Amino acid sequence: MIKGVLLAAGKSSRFGAHKLLHPLPDGNPIGVTAARNLLAVLPDSVAIVRPGDRLLAEQLATTGIHIVVNEHADSGMGTSLACGVCATSAAKGWIVALADMPFIQTKSIRAVATVLDNRDTIAVPYHRGKQGHPVGFGKRYQPQLSQLYGDRGARRIIEQNRKQIHRVEVDDPGILSDIDLPSELNIHPSHTSY
Repeated sequence: MIKGVLLAAGKSSRFGAHKLLHPLPDGNPIGVTAARNLLAVLPDSVAIVRPGDRLLAEQLATTGIHIVVNEHADSGMGTSLACGVCATSAAKGWIVALADMPFIQTKSIRAVATVLDNRDTIAVPYHRGKQGHPVGFGKRYQPQLSQLYGDRGARRIIEQNRKQIHRVEVDDPGILSDIDLPSELNIHPSHTSY
């Protein structure tokens, strides 16, 4: 089974407030919307949160996603990804989603999951020639994923395995849209999943 790993342990330093709890125009928090989109395709997903971030953990838990606390979140995104992979070690593969990307359509997540169901590879979505998220990793990458550390996340694994990457073409600008600043909340008039 493919598992979803939602990375939600960042500090939101550029946003100026707790970004993942900030409401979108429809009133739903950014992180909750990202979790719902992931769960719509992968109902047995996990969300990785920082120690002590109780309010976010509670909000995410209302979606049905499993909460995993990364005790080493201050050491970078790589540790959160490793934490998620280790918490779901029996998976056939992983789709790594970012909690500050609520505009990704579920059909894009499904397209990446379909590739992993059929191939032990790295599946990367592209929109109009640009690489986006979420990225899928097959079982063979588990040893590398489970040892990640620092801020680069899985970028090094992707760079080292360029020839194994399966490009997944999607008609979804949401795969390119993360929210770092409050002003970026208003550039997407439609953020509904479909």
